[in-house]
Amino acid sequence: MRLKFLATIAGVCLLAAMTAAQNSKQIQVFASILDGTGAPAKTVEAGDIKLMENGADAKVTKVEPVNWPVKLQILLDNGVGLGSQNVQNLKAGVKSLIEALPENLEVTIVSTAPQPRFLTKPTTDRAAMLKALDLLAPDTGAGRFVESLAEATARIEKDKGDYFPVIVSVGTTAGDANVRDSDINSINKRLQARPTTVHVIIYNNGTASASGGSNQTQVGLNVTQMTGGKFENINSATRITTLLPEFGKSVATNVERQSHQFRITADRPAGASGDVGKISAGAKSPLSLAGLSFDGRMR
Repeated sequence: MRLKFLATIAGVCLLAAMTAAQNSKQIQVFASILDGTGAPAKTVEAGDIKLMENGADAKVTKVEPVNWPVKLQILLDNGVGLGSQNVQNLKAGVKSLIEALPENLEVTIVSTAPQPRFLTKPTTDRAAMLKALDLLAPDTGAGRFVESLAEATARIEKDKGDYFPVIVSVGTTAGDANVRDSDINSINKRLQARPTTVHVIIYNNGTASASGGSNQTQVGLNVTQMTGGKFENINSATRITTLLPEFGKSVATNVERQSHQFRITADRPAGASGDVGKISAGAKSPLSLAGLSFDGRMR
């Protein structure tokens, strides 16, 4: 859920902009905590954290390190909407995105035209990722933007390990003339169940589907707003080349913050009941609170 920075008081004080979907005698939040040098803190004790619900003190009972990895899926429209003349721009952009990522990050690459196909299955081998781009060839079919998102979220649902999923999808305004409500519902349900971050680029080269690209745009906006990701609607293929490494740097920044968090458990204030209300928190100096969420997803 989105968290709004309010003030700096012995760290960073944050306020939940939405009501947490929790209803119990305890509160559980995820926090990105930095040490005095600005690096992720290695150890944090319960006494180092102050947590409040609706302005009332909540007693912190447990602070656990959460060193979960980030796993990235890259979905690429290589179809008629991109155009064969622009495939090199896409390849160059993806190459720069990969180079911006931290080492040992697991990456899956999928082309979406004429249907979703693996270019490389999950791997941490940087050379294998770059070699997979050689397999990215133009196709005369249309990219399956929604279908590829549905399959990507299904893979996340099936992977029961503890990690933070990220999806970067490059779509176009061609294809997806008919979108099944069941696919949309499945995507939304999976994204709500797992703290995934989705970034989307929609490219328009003038070759639109019967829907004029509205399906891709609507779905892209929805999933990025839901997950705190970035959405870009562009009409220049060269912008793909420069935009993808920007996404890569954003993913790299979030890997540093998201992979080193602490899960904080606290008893709710006396008399608190029902859904958890507005949460504020601070950290004892020299520690500082860089981010706070209910699901571990750092924006």
